[in-house]
Amino acid sequence: EATAGELAAVDGERGEVILAPDPATLAEYQARVARERQERERRAALRELPAVTTDGARVELFANIGAPGEVQRALANGAEGIGLFRTEFLFIERAELPGEEEQVAAYRAVAEGMSGRPVVIRTLDVGGDKPVPGIAAEPELNPFLGVRGLRLTLRHPALFRTQLRAVLRAATVGDIWLMFPMVTTVADVRAARAALDAAAAELRAERIAHRAALPLGIMIEVPAAALAAERLIREVDFFSLGTNDLVQYTLAVDRTNADLAAAYSPLDPAVLRLIELAVAAAGSAGKPVAVCGELAGDPAAIPLLIGLGLRELSMTAARIPEAKELIRGLSARDAAETARRAFTP
Repeated sequence: EATAGELAAVDGERGEVILAPDPATLAEYQARVARERQERERRAALRELPAVTTDGARVELFANIGAPGEVQRALANGAEGIGLFRTEFLFIERAELPGEEEQVAAYRAVAEGMSGRPVVIRTLDVGGDKPVPGIAAEPELNPFLGVRGLRLTLRHPALFRTQLRAVLRAATVGDIWLMFPMVTTVADVRAARAALDAAAAELRAERIAHRAALPLGIMIEVPAAALAAERLIREVDFFSLGTNDLVQYTLAVDRTNADLAAAYSPLDPAVLRLIELAVAAAGSAGKPVAVCGELAGDPAAIPLLIGLGLRELSMTAARIPEAKELIRGLSARDAAETARRAFTP
C-alpha cells in the first residue's frame, strides 16, 4: 500500500506501478525517460514534414479528439486534420441534453481552431458501453448488439435533428465533414441522409446560415458494412474504419472483457480481409477511406494498413510523431508484400 511521499515508478506501457523502486530499477526507469525525451525531440523536428514513404506514397495523418480543448495538442503534434471528433462529451455526465447553440459553439470552435483543415464530426455514438443519462433507454441483455450509434439517434429524431442542425450551421466556418457511426445497411444511410436533408430544409426555411451540402461518410465497424462496402460507397462520400468495434464484432470478442484480452487480435487475417474489402470499394469509387480506430496509431499495424492501400490514418495526437517517423522509413511496395503475407496461412 502506498504512503504519502513514497517514491513510485509508473509504467504506462506495461500497466505497472512499482512502489519504492530499488536503485537498479530506478536507474532503468530514469534511462527510459531520458531516451523517450530524446525520441520526442527527434520526432518534433519532423512536425512540418509530410508523411511520405521512401518510394513516394503520401499518407495523411489526422488526430482523434474528444473535445475542443484538444485541438491545440493535435496541431502541436502535426495533425493535418481531425479524422474523428467524438461528440459524446456534450452528452455524457449531465442531466439534460445539450441545446443547438451549445453544440454549434463546440463544433465551430474546432473548425476555427483547425484553420481550414478538415474536421470529421461523428454524430452521437452512445449505447452499448456508453449510456447517456439524458436519453431514456430500456435495459438490454446484449447492448453491444442493441440500440447504439445511428440506431439510437434514428430512434430519437428530436435529438438527431438538433445535432444535425448544429453541424450544418457550424460548417459555415470551416471544412467540416459529417460521419455516422454503426451503419450496417444502405437503409441506415438513406434514413440518416433523409434526416440531414430535413434539417437543412428547416434551416433554409428559417433563413439561418448553414452549409447545405457537406461531405457525408460512414464508419465501417460492423462486418456487414465491410461486406457490403461496394453498395454502401455509392451512398456516401467517404469511409472511416472503426477498427475497435470491427475487431470486436468480427472475432465475437468483447473488447472490455479482460479475460478475453488475448483473443482480441486486431491483426487477425479475418479483420484484415474486411479492411481490404472496404479499402478496395472506396478506391474503385475514387473516394477517401481512413482508419480512425486504435489500429491507426499502432506501429505494428501501420505497415499492414499502408500495404492494404490506406493513405489516411487518424489516431491519438500523441502517436502522430512516431507514426510519421515510421512511415518516412517505410517502402509502400514492401508494405504491400507484408500485407499479402499476412493472408498466407
